[in-house]
Amino acid sequence: MGPRWKGKGSEAKALANPISNSISDLQSSLLKSNSQGILSGCSVLLATNPQQTELLNQTCFGRPIITVDKHKQWFQFTLEEAFYLCFSLSCMKIVDGDHILKSNDELWEYMVSKQPYFINSFKAYSHLRVKNWVVRSGCQYGVDFVAYRHHPSLVHSEYGVLVFSDGNANNRLRVWSDFQCTLRLCGSVAKTLLILHVNRNGENGIGSCSSPSCLDRFSVDERTITRWSPERCREDQQCLCKS
Repeated sequence: MGPRWKGKGSEAKALANPISNSISDLQSSLLKSNSQGILSGCSVLLATNPQQTELLNQTCFGRPIITVDKHKQWFQFTLEEAFYLCFSLSCMKIVDGDHILKSNDELWEYMVSKQPYFINSFKAYSHLRVKNWVVRSGCQYGVDFVAYRHHPSLVHSEYGVLVFSDGNANNRLRVWSDFQCTLRLCGSVAKTLLILHVNRNGENGIGSCSSPSCLDRFSVDERTITRWSPERCREDQQCLCKS
């Protein structure tokens, strides 16, 4: 199943403005302004100028926050989004509530403490982002993420993404009925279920994941799961393969 475009001309717009180009422009803009996000619970807040607001909307990082100040825009990032901008793209710094700059190791420790499965979810998130997929929360579909080939205003998401790791700590899809429910839900909204299995390759001991450097030793396996449709091989249809 290919992309499901939203309206005439959407494909041409997407091809004319690749997400990768917009991300490069965003990276450059944030670096020039020495942007600093502020830790706020399980999210990060960033004040942006008009150019950055446009680029963040184009690249689908964060969500704009409506405030009474019309001259200053704020964006709210998930922990995965914020750490990707800070650690992977190295274009944003993050401070705490007292405006003390946090190192990557300190941020890592903070985010892991706030979100139990942060290590796996970030590895999966960055795995898709590096491949220029647009990644958004999938909570409304009962999955971890949804992945878009281009900007969500131009195309519908193609994949509902579930993240697993060694030992399946999330305790999901352990019985067949769980698979059936998830597959039916994804099918009803025209999405393919994508399983991203994060292989820690033995890095499970105490202290082995105490810094983001452990991510280099992880790998990700991709698997898509679809329902079998009986109509694919009915007696009243001509079989392509004959015994």
